[in-house]
Amino acid sequence: MDEAAVTAQEGSQSTYSAGVAAAGPCPTLQQSGPHSTFEPPAAMAPRRDSRPSSRRPDRSSSREPRGNRRSQPWRLPLPSRRSLALAGSALVGMVGASWLLGLVWPLKDRATPPRQEITAATLAEKPQRPITVLVIGIDADRIGDSVNGAAPRGPANSDALLLVRVNPKGPLQVLNLPPELAVNLPGRKQPVALGSLYRAGGVALVADAVREVVGLEPPKPDRYLVLSRGGLRDLVNGLDGLEISPPRKMKYEDKSLKYRIDLLPGLQRMGGAQVEQMVRFRDRWLGESSRRANHQIVESALRDRLGKPEQLMTLPSLLASLRDKVDTNLGSRETLSLLAAALDDRRPAEFSSLPLDPPKPGHDKLRQLPKDLPRPFWKEPAKTVVGEAAAP
Repeated sequence: MDEAAVTAQEGSQSTYSAGVAAAGPCPTLQQSGPHSTFEPPAAMAPRRDSRPSSRRPDRSSSREPRGNRRSQPWRLPLPSRRSLALAGSALVGMVGASWLLGLVWPLKDRATPPRQEITAATLAEKPQRPITVLVIGIDADRIGDSVNGAAPRGPANSDALLLVRVNPKGPLQVLNLPPELAVNLPGRKQPVALGSLYRAGGVALVADAVREVVGLEPPKPDRYLVLSRGGLRDLVNGLDGLEISPPRKMKYEDKSLKYRIDLLPGLQRMGGAQVEQMVRFRDRWLGESSRRANHQIVESALRDRLGKPEQLMTLPSLLASLRDKVDTNLGSRETLSLLAAALDDRRPAEFSSLPLDPPKPGHDKLRQLPKDLPRPFWKEPAKTVVGEAAAP
């Protein structure tokens, strides 16, 4: 090769080297250890933005290794005021919608069945036939007292006598029997008062005399109930009193018994002690008939009070509390059955009393029945069974 060609070749190599130096290193595979790695040239590196970045700085390089970091508790972000306001509005809306729904969809139309109302008919099953009960009100404070609380002192007398007929197909019937009625006993020459028979022979003797006087068919009366004065007070107090209107002022005082009666006329709520005063009061001019009139007023008020729904719920417990204050051959179920029939019929009770002749001289205050009194005086209703029609 001539000298000119060599000079040209060297000039071209120097020119190529200068170009390579100006362009930077070429992306060539470089040997570094057993494997080759690719290193991009400076011209191929990603372009960085000269504007300041809004991203938070990467602190991953300064964090501890995952195995050495402590677990931090997870916290909910606090709600903003706007979120609380929206939640409150939603709650008010749901309450208003529920109220409107209650107006549009009444309670009785909802799927939940209403509670069964307690009435006299649901109290117990009614008897299948009329039942007659002899009620004896004694003048002792408790059953079995050896001394009564009246004059003259001695064993208990019956100062109130009733025949109560409970008819499941008819109204309640009450016959007031006069304690001053003269009755004749076997072996006795002189008549005695009907009210004194309880002292002489107890319930059995009174039942036999009443059956004979009224004309009942044996074995009536079916049941009996002896009520003391203390039992009457507890019964009235257990019912939260009775609404009674005494027809006149009632005033009386017995210093020997240390007992006083002081009642004013007009409608009022009476407790047990006041009701006792009313049933014991006897007008000095009208005698026992005035007391029987008071008994009838109390009996009507008692029936009205027993028929109240709030009282029907407490009747079983009330009757249980009075078991030691009365003497009866009525069971608990029988008592509830009779009350169901007596209270379910809202017709007024039919009260009646035996007519009496004026007292005769020499018989103290005893009175007798008229000789022309038809028998039986207290007729029984037609014999029907519940569910059957009464005879015409």
